[in-house]
Amino acid sequence: MLKTVAVVLFDDVALFEFGLLEEVFGIDRSDDGVPKLDFRVCALQAGKALSARNGTKVIAPFGLEGLWGADLVAIPATRIRQDYPAEVLEALRQAAARGTTMLSVCSGAFVLGAAGLLDGRPCTTHWRYAEQLAQCYPAAKIDPDVLFVDDGDLITSAGTAAGIDACLHLVRRELGSAVATRIARRMVVPPQRDGGQRQYVDLPVPHCACESLTPVLTWMLENITIDHPVSSLARRAAMSERTFARRFVAETGTTPHKWLSMQRVLHARNLLEETDLGLESVATRSGFGTAALLRHHFRRVVGVAPQDYRRTFSST
Repeated sequence: MLKTVAVVLFDDVALFEFGLLEEVFGIDRSDDGVPKLDFRVCALQAGKALSARNGTKVIAPFGLEGLWGADLVAIPATRIRQDYPAEVLEALRQAAARGTTMLSVCSGAFVLGAAGLLDGRPCTTHWRYAEQLAQCYPAAKIDPDVLFVDDGDLITSAGTAAGIDACLHLVRRELGSAVATRIARRMVVPPQRDGGQRQYVDLPVPHCACESLTPVLTWMLENITIDHPVSSLARRAAMSERTFARRFVAETGTTPHKWLSMQRVLHARNLLEETDLGLESVATRSGFGTAALLRHHFRRVVGVAPQDYRRTFSST
């Protein structure tokens, strides 16, 4: 049963991520049927002003003793460092050993990693930091595509708003769906979002290392609705099929088929954002031919169905 929540802060407090933890766990909503939690804001030294952005200061009333008896210890986003205070890391390890549930928001996962609490565990962080987290803590099993990972007594979330998803999920798990829904309604956020964080990632256009294939790639993009077998592309490039295939992978890092599929997904994504075309029309104009094929490739790359993506990102 979730009764006590301890949040651990460092210098360079990320105010939004700290605020969302306070919003979910720290506000007295007992008049709305939500159990009141014991919410403790902790730091290495109680009462010391911690820096935040734009000159703001935050004072934690609890030291590390505030972690004792907590059912949940939460780490909001913070500046990624080479070293975190050894006393804090030891306090986190002791809390985990007592069976306390550990929760991180965004880059807070690096703190848990430094404490050794991600080793061998499935976890996530903001997609921008996923590769760095893997380099720092190679024993962690990082999934960069999801909004959060629930591994029992370890919950890690992706960037900023995904922290809300993780917190509401934990409330739902520990206190029930009705309580989570009441908190979400007060926050004016959905109780549960679909999909993962891939839908929020800027998909890079596949890069060509040099210019020898640029005319062929340009022609493929100008004729994106046409299928392009390697044989016809090789003729256009004045190469043998074997040489063309080898050169294509060397210069783009992928095969002609995968390169074209990615371009079609990018084109479909733009159409979903900027037009009100029906799904069949989007599929035709992006070269997939059918809505079923578009849904298959779009979900594989972006992580959500085209209709769900449009509802989130459409500008029309």
